[in-house]
Amino acid sequence: MKTQRWMVALAAMAAAPAALAQAGDPVTLYGRIYVTGESVEAKGGTTPVARRSRVSDQSSLLGVRGTENLGGGLTAFFQLETGFSPDDNSGTFARRNSAVGIRGSWGALSMGRWDTPFKTTQVGSIDPWTDLQIGDITGAAVRQGAFSQRATNVVMYVSPTIANLSLRAMYGANEGKTATVDPSLESVSITWAKGEGSFSYAYEKHNDSVGQTATAGVDEEGHGISGEYRFGPVKLSGQYGEYERTNATKQKSYQAGVQYYLGKHQFIVTYSASKDGGLVTAAVQPECDLTAVGYRYNFTRRTFLIASYAKVENDTGSLCNFGSNTLSITEGQDPQGYSLGLRHVF
Repeated sequence: MKTQRWMVALAAMAAAPAALAQAGDPVTLYGRIYVTGESVEAKGGTTPVARRSRVSDQSSLLGVRGTENLGGGLTAFFQLETGFSPDDNSGTFARRNSAVGIRGSWGALSMGRWDTPFKTTQVGSIDPWTDLQIGDITGAAVRQGAFSQRATNVVMYVSPTIANLSLRAMYGANEGKTATVDPSLESVSITWAKGEGSFSYAYEKHNDSVGQTATAGVDEEGHGISGEYRFGPVKLSGQYGEYERTNATKQKSYQAGVQYYLGKHQFIVTYSASKDGGLVTAAVQPECDLTAVGYRYNFTRRTFLIASYAKVENDTGSLCNFGSNTLSITEGQDPQGYSLGLRHVF
């Protein structure tokens, strides 16, 4: 019996330093489950898409993050974030924002996989749908999602905030280089934020790439400006961008959004539009818009119920679609649909 007590005491002594380190440098488990039930269709064209119901994941995730105080004003940090679909069995480990880095008074430097500065400042909180739901900004703006990227194989620097200004810069390595293609990415943003308002400018270039798909001889670049401001129960937001791609005309797009807060109730209206961006040889350039309205009931800061309606109008071409979980459409077809969802974060 004495021997057993000594063994327990020794084990406790050995575990104590690890327990203290964990308390001083905690590792946090977090996540989000967000699913919508939808009724969607696409009218127009020669073969309209019949109305159907579906259950859609809205980027549910599970993550773990932590820090360690290194002394001398330095902190090490990491994050591993995995997306999963509650409605089916798909998912890839750490496919979302995942990186390791170090920060100090000079800013933070990290390596891994992360949202580009363009996406962070031009989509992020600017889009009232937060880059999710059928009416989100990528349906008709930011080059139909080509500039709303989570880039891989990146090195990223985030500056400290000085005089209300902050800088983000990212380089995506050309790991996919071959004898015929040399894909890489550069993205940078600068943000001014004070009180209830913010304003950002971002620039991003994809070399030998369309989005993140390596494409020999095709480059694309985008410039975007965005802003948001809340006064009382009303929040206004907007984003405008211009995008150029090899052998294509310059595309111009924007989104304007209004949110109204009344206690736990939240009302959302957005309008997005896009013009041009087709091949320079095309006789007619694409033109389209997306209107979305929604109602959100915030049970708590962690849980809400949301209902929305979105309608796409492809005046010419078939460029615009739903922002999330697109439909397969052809020339002149206009997706529209209703969505009802529930989100819980932990």
